[in-house]
Amino acid sequence: MDCYIALGTNLGDLGGNLRAGLDGLCRFGLAPEATSSVWETEPVDTPFPQWFWNMAVRVQTDRAPGALLDSLLEIERANGRRRDRLNAPRTLDLDLLMVGQLTIDSERVRLPHPRMWERRFVLEPLAEIAPDLRNPLTGRTVLEERRGIRGRGAVRRLGDLASCRGQPL
Repeated sequence: MDCYIALGTNLGDLGGNLRAGLDGLCRFGLAPEATSSVWETEPVDTPFPQWFWNMAVRVQTDRAPGALLDSLLEIERANGRRRDRLNAPRTLDLDLLMVGQLTIDSERVRLPHPRMWERRFVLEPLAEIAPDLRNPLTGRTVLEERRGIRGRGAVRRLGDLASCRGQPL
């Protein structure tokens, strides 16, 4: 089924960090079938001033959401992510946004991602690759949800990043 993942970074070589995230997804058998542009985004819900680079990808998988989350956390760790402070700057952040139309609210996995629908830094890149994807809780599309967001951080499209296969998507 279709799985959507958000990538973000605001420490070090931002483009290199996103490429490392894409490479990590490929190593775990999650090669992106669609990749958004890179978006520069204002920090939201954090006192740290470093702006982010964000993007979204779609992969195909039959893995369970818990196994997907484990893979994403391992890719983050392998790329220097430390979780010592809430909302701290990071080399790589991989968020599991949606897996098909599954809705899960467990202690470990929450799908869709609980804050994705209120964050422009998620919805702008996601709108490029899945504009008609529906929020299973409201029935609204990504484009409709994006229109409803007001004043939650500036975003600016930077351009494309080469895929993990070494070719632009």
